[in-house]
Parts: sequence; structure tokens; C-alpha cells
Amino acid sequence: MNFAANEMTQQVAITARDFAKKHIAPHVMEWDESQSFPISLFHEMGKLGLMGMLVPHEYGGADLSYFEYNVAIQEISKVCGSIGLSMAAHNSLCTNHILSFGNEAQKALWLPKLATGEWIGAWGLTEPNTGSDAGNMQTTAVKDGDHWILNGTKCWITHGMSGNLAVVICRTGEPRTSGNATAFVVDRGRPGFHAGKKENKLGMRASETTEMIFTDCFIPDSHRLGAVGDGFRQSLKILDGGRISIAALALGIAKGAYEAALKYAQERYQFDQPICNFQGISFKLADMATEIMAAELLIAQCCDLKMRHLPVTKEGAMAKYQASETAVKIANDAIQIFGGYGYTKDFPVEKFYRDAKLCTIGEGTSEIQKLVIAREILR
Repeated sequence: MNFAANEMTQQVAITARDFAKKHIAPHVMEWDESQSFPISLFHEMGKLGLMGMLVPHEYGGADLSYFEYNVAIQEISKVCGSIGLSMAAHNSLCTNHILSFGNEAQKALWLPKLATGEWIGAWGLTEPNTGSDAGNMQTTAVKDGDHWILNGTKCWITHGMSGNLAVVICRTGEPRTSGNATAFVVDRGRPGFHAGKKENKLGMRASETTEMIFTDCFIPDSHRLGAVGDGFRQSLKILDGGRISIAALALGIAKGAYEAALKYAQERYQFDQPICNFQGISFKLADMATEIMAAELLIAQCCDLKMRHLPVTKEGAMAKYQASETAVKIANDAIQIFGGYGYTKDFPVEKFYRDAKLCTIGEGTSEIQKLVIAREILR
């Protein structure tokens, strides 16, 4: 595997970095404190191709590789994890589900607006009583002629309120049976589909997280993605790729915290010398740099496997697990290096600390990643 970034990857990184510096950095704490989801920002990101990075040109996308997608999420997340999270959810979950499992008519109908950022996408699998236990979901879809009737509630949904459409996984068979779920596209404004509670979160506060509620919501059969009963299998494949994006998100947060801590340690003087001269600080920075490099290599391997259309279940789980736990540790150590200042909102590391924790939970907890890895190596 060639680890050197090609010219396109470097250019995408520069573009995302410049965009984040100009359009995101000045507003990070404003959005965080008010829990504002900046929809107009994502329309601007769409103009740069950041909202349809993996989508082919024929559907209005940027038609880039996972390598470019990875670095773009990292650069955005180094500035604000919330924006990186929303970008990842839109690209990897909603848009990629339609790209991967929609028919030509469905892709032509929905992808151009998603890929250009004109529309924001949501993706719904998790429910109040079925997080990791998705086979026992209670949201149902019942066939009625050439329509389906959806009933139930999805929770922890990124863009569940503001998304223009959502890919929703519903139970179409008996609980805990094989092939009991089917994926549907539900457009905003359809009767019986509305947003519920918006979550008041520890971190990622500018990324909107809400319930999606379905009450006798009629969906035409033309909105069904793939075969009846294929929804859970589709979701597992989507999550394989989605975990790469969460790993990139976590790595971006880790890099942001590390770079802030490194700069501070070189500028902060105690006992007439910069604190980076003290072994207690320099060893923390050495550990940070090493853990970041390890996560970077794991993610690069995943991108390589995806681009060669090879299985990535084990490697994606490893990358997501390692990168997310690394982000939490590095953010914690960054606050320690800043000392009392790190505990205030005047410096960026407290937000990296709050944002990082979500990466160990979303798209499969660290414990679920271990379960996936164990199953893969013991089969």
C-alpha cells in the first residue's frame, strides 16, 4: 500500500482546511453554546463537493475516493467535531445507502440534491429500546396495496428535524427473525412523519440530534430500497463504511486537540522554560503523536480496502475503535497539558474533550466494535 497522499488528496485536504478556517472556526463556540445547526453552511459545503464526495459525477457528486473523503472529514473535524459528524452522517449513511442500494430511478431522483448539499439527509436505525439490539426494532412497515404504512419512533437521529429526507429501517417481519427489516426513503413533509425531541447533548452540540416519529405514515412502494427483508443486511454494509468516517472524525478531533496542546506546551513558560521541556509533558506529546499515527494507518488501510472493493468489516471496526478511544485519551491529556486553562471555554481543548466521547458511542459502541472484531478473528 502506498501511504503517500496523491495530488488530489492533498488538494482536497487544503480545500477543506481553508473552508474550515474561514467559515467554521469563527462560529464554533457560538453554534456550540446555542446548539444551532447551521444549515446554510452545509449548502456552501455542497458547492465544494463535500456533501457528495463518494457520489459519481452523473448524480451530481464529486466522485472522489475514500482517501479524499477521509482527509476532508479530518480537516473539518480538527476545527469542529459537530460539523464533521453531520458531514459524515450525510455522506456515509443517508446518501451512501441510496447510492449503494437504490435503483437507477431512485438514485437519479434523490442523489443530485443530496450530493450538491441542496438537501440534507438523515438515516434512521436506532430506537429508544433497541440500540445495538436492532433485530428487535419496534418501528414497523406494513404493506397496504402499493404503499407501506410506517409506525414507530427512531431516536438519536442526526438531522432528524432538519433533514429533507431520511433513509429509515423498519421491521417488516417478526422480531428477532432473519430478514425482518426493510429500508425506505421518507421525504420531509409527508403526512405522519415529524420530528420529536431534540437532544440536549454533552458535545457535538451543533450537530442536530432528534427523534423521528412515524404515525400511519404512507410511503409508496417506489420508496423502498432493495428487496423486502434486506434492510438489516444493507445497514451492516453501510455501517462498515460509516465506521471509517467516524474513525476519520475521531482522528480529526484527536489531531485538533494534539495540535492545540503542542502549541500551548511550546508557548507556556514555567520555571523560565517552555513546559514541553519537562518530561511529564513531552512524554504525553510523544504518546499523542504515536497514537495518532497508529489511527491514521488503520484508517488508510480501510480506505485502501474500500477502493479495492474488499471486505472491511474487521478493519473498519478496528479503525473506529482505536481512533475513537484515542480521541478521548488525547483530548483528556490535552486538557491536562493546558491545566486550569484547559477547563475553560476560552481554549479549544474542552470542546474537543466533550465532542470526542460521542465517537466511542455512535455507529456502534466500542464494546460492539470489540464484538465485531472478535467474531471476525474467531470465525
